[in-house]
Amino acid sequence: MTILVAAQQTETTDTLPSRLARLAYRGGEVGSTAGVAPGFVQGNLAILPEEYASAFHRFCQLNPKPCPIIGMSDVGSPYIPSLGADLDIRSDVPRYRVWRDGEVVEEPTDITKHWRDDLVTFVLGCSFSFEEALLDEGMPIRHIEHNVRVPMYRTNIACGASGPFAGPMVVSMRPFKPADAIRAVQITSRYPAVHGAPVHLGHPHLIGIKDIAKPDYGDPVPVAEDEIPVFWACGVTPQSVINAAKLPFAITHSPGLMLVTDLKNKNMAVI
Repeated sequence: MTILVAAQQTETTDTLPSRLARLAYRGGEVGSTAGVAPGFVQGNLAILPEEYASAFHRFCQLNPKPCPIIGMSDVGSPYIPSLGADLDIRSDVPRYRVWRDGEVVEEPTDITKHWRDDLVTFVLGCSFSFEEALLDEGMPIRHIEHNVRVPMYRTNIACGASGPFAGPMVVSMRPFKPADAIRAVQITSRYPAVHGAPVHLGHPHLIGIKDIAKPDYGDPVPVAEDEIPVFWACGVTPQSVINAAKLPFAITHSPGLMLVTDLKNKNMAVI
């Protein structure tokens, strides 16, 4: 992503890398956002008609691990100034998913033609934020090493229900050696606004994952014999729930292709 390389070389303001990332995506550039604009918070999207917004807000309150809200728009507004002064929800994500009756019908790079005056945008914290803290500790992040999307899986962990919103939690997975897994728990516990500590370590079948080599979203990554898979609650959970609820209309991001905000990862830590 040439524009992001330029951003890192010529940064003159605190938010230049994040703003240039959004401009790149606004211009049609597509790709995983893992490792993009280091230091800046990325977010998952759930865009819903106003009639469902209250129930979804309650769903997020009941399920703060997979659905930590970091931003929310006014009804009909494609802007969330608290996340970025120039941020436009309609164009600043690399790829979106348009849902009708619980099924993905289109994956555009711009949703301007789908925008409606009754839509409310929820931006949920993303695990890419705590990945920076892991990398700072010298811990390997396999999907970044392989330049692929983080693997994500639907589980048998039931979310708390609110109105039409109910269904299984989605988790993201990163493999670590046991000692590193313990350290990963300690580090990510400091970031509750971006999923916090893992929800499960090892034994994927205990949370309903039949084949770790076949993620439901993202890309598979190798797990070495001396490693264990570590699972974090994931902001793709609303997509599983939207599918289960058969909502007549919704828009989300494409998994692994996030909204880059002007918030700083370092400000997400609680201690």
